[in-house]
Amino acid sequence: MNTTILRKSVLGIAGLAFAGGLAAGPLNHTTTDTGADAGAVDARSVAVTQADKPAGVDSGKLIPHGVQGAQSRIDLDAEQTANVKAIIAATKKAGLDERAAVISIGTALQESKLENLGHLGDRNDHDSLGLFQQRPSSGWGSPEQITDPEYATTAFLKGLRQVDGWQDMALTDAAQTVQVSAYPDAYAQWEQQAADLVTQHWNS
Repeated sequence: MNTTILRKSVLGIAGLAFAGGLAAGPLNHTTTDTGADAGAVDARSVAVTQADKPAGVDSGKLIPHGVQGAQSRIDLDAEQTANVKAIIAATKKAGLDERAAVISIGTALQESKLENLGHLGDRNDHDSLGLFQQRPSSGWGSPEQITDPEYATTAFLKGLRQVDGWQDMALTDAAQTVQVSAYPDAYAQWEQQAADLVTQHWNS
């Protein structure tokens, strides 16, 4: 087992809940903005995003129906940022657009906080691994495959493509249809940060 992954597993990741073999509930090291403060933060982040938006990003595709509920946000380290870029690269390689990247990143934020997780020992439910907490025993791939960010993203996107009308669905509904989480509404809280990350890195 990679020691970096083992080290990551002690970062307060407890109480993972699963249904259908895939991770669900929020991990413990999130920071959530709620109420009026959340609105102010979201307004500022949108303003910054608009001003700094790289050419070629279609902002209308990022959050077509607006965010649902209070939004959470975490600071990313270099490894997490590299995983964001890997998700975006895999999305482009699959021939999908910015909205698919937003859904993928939002899902990975919920499932792993964008950390490429190995087995978490007693805190692991079944055999869930990687950015999307996919299970080898459920046919997602081998442990080596689903802990590869490109492979894991491609597998997630394959599932997403099978969801009729995913392009027009709320992020949490699209993600839930693929992930079958015990917390089907939990993905919604990451939509703004996912959109901001796509805006920042789509052309980087």
